Amino acid sequence: MKDLELNENGKKGSLFFTSATAALRGNVISPVFAAGKSGQRALSQSLAKEFGKENIHVASVVIDGMIDTDFTKPLGSPNTPKLSPDSVAKTYWSLTSQDSSAWTWELDLRPSSEKW
Repeated sequence: MKDLELNENGKKGSLFFTSATAALRGNVISPVFAAGKSGQRALSQSLAKEFGKENIHVASVVIDGMIDTDFTKPLGSPNTPKLSPDSVAKTYWSLTSQDSSAWTWELDLRPSSEKW
């Protein structure tokens, strides 16, 4: 990736990590998951610092909620807020289009009705 030419946004490529709220704070029911996601967050930040100098955009996207898929439809109550997969995809796509003068490293996505 380091050998690629700069694109119109001044970057050579993107590396995005999908994270969870557990990366920021643990929970009594998921300490191992929290430890892994915290490590992933630290890795993404380190890589952002290393590869940013090479014009490679590294970002971490915290998904705070369920994504509405066939798998998750039966999960939770009928009123459980879920993220639209199309909206999640559009957000990732927008990260790829950011100008290198103002990159996002960490971004949180959650339904508007999510309690946090």
